[in-house]
Amino acid sequence: MEEKPEQREITDKILAAIKREYGFIPVVNQVLSTRPDMFIPASNMGKAVLEGDGDLDKKTRYLCAISAASAAGGEYCINVQMRHAVDAGATKDEILEAIMIGCYMSMTRAQSYAFRKYAEMFDVGLEQ
Repeated sequence: MEEKPEQREITDKILAAIKREYGFIPVVNQVLSTRPDMFIPASNMGKAVLEGDGDLDKKTRYLCAISAASAAGGEYCINVQMRHAVDAGATKDEILEAIMIGCYMSMTRAQSYAFRKYAEMFDVGLEQ
């Protein structure tokens, strides 16, 4: 796909801002930035979800991100979101609770699938 010069300029500005903020450019951003047509909307959404106006304050948003990254097993995301959460005022106990919520949800998701298959295999009657 042919790259549009104005999209490359916007992409480079976003990458520079990310590098200033994090001190590095995450691999996800490095790879996705090779396609400015996809990188720009993805970056805008990430910024809106984590830093935009809304009913949740920044600390709560970052704690939610930690929880989701924990559930998804996103090691690098957990690192970045923990730093953001601390900068937004989160305590180590709040971060630990967010991690545990994500881990719990991940566990129950796995159980939900596995136990349904178990029930099917061994004809365990389930209430609906």
